[in-house]
Amino acid sequence: MQNVTLNNGVEMPILGFGVFQIPAEETEQAVTEALAAGYRLLDTAAAYQNEEAVGRAIKASGIPRDELFVTTKLWVQDAPADENTERAFETSLNKLGLDYLDLYLMHQPYGDVYGQWRAMEQLNREGRAKAIGVANFYPDRLLDLIINNEITPAVNQIETHPFFQRTADQELMREHGVQIQSWGGFAEGKSNLFTNPVLSEIGEKHGKSVAQVVLRWLTQRGVVAIPKSVRPDRMAENFDIFDFELTDDQVAAIATLETGSSLFFDHRDPAMVNWLSARRVDS
Repeated sequence: MQNVTLNNGVEMPILGFGVFQIPAEETEQAVTEALAAGYRLLDTAAAYQNEEAVGRAIKASGIPRDELFVTTKLWVQDAPADENTERAFETSLNKLGLDYLDLYLMHQPYGDVYGQWRAMEQLNREGRAKAIGVANFYPDRLLDLIINNEITPAVNQIETHPFFQRTADQELMREHGVQIQSWGGFAEGKSNLFTNPVLSEIGEKHGKSVAQVVLRWLTQRGVVAIPKSVRPDRMAENFDIFDFELTDDQVAAIATLETGSSLFFDHRDPAMVNWLSARRVDS
């Protein structure tokens, strides 16, 4: 496994396992299989409603805690944001059955972002969250947070896939020491990603699947990827991506797939802001 070094010196695997949209009743088995396949980075969130299942799998695995990198995420908190962020963190930590988190992310750029971030900074100073970061922050919001706070986010987890490549966002993050992480790396199969002729041709040349090509493209760019699957064979396939390298021409060919827009939703759309801001997660 290759690692990236975050801006505070914490080492993070460049490839991990995500559990978004895996039902809680299936999550424990999926995480157990993922750990058996070799994954050591696990990514969940309070909003996914499966933290307890992730925690059970971690406990049953017997893998030493210091060999794992566990991420969860804070949902939008009501006022007072600082107190409720602390409470939400403790709830997630208890559900996971852990003493600390390797990475704690602010899941959405809404609500009292500054109050939430100040509470997260304190959790980081106390060592209960080894690193803190954000998710779904566009460059303007990310830069505003960096400029006006003490701790720069270690990670920004954003939609990143061959149809929405986020190269300019990544460059800005690189300038400020923020690690880019992808969600939706396979675009959830939208736009016929798995049968795309450009990706398929590259895969044939390397003897790899389209999924492996996409994951290699992400990690070769220095993007942390967290593919999801409930099938052990696919988990193993997704993990087997470090024995080949894309050529400059192949990277250039993938660049032609860029559409410049989200395949899911725009966090700057007023309707989406209303919908996400109104949602609450028990914590």
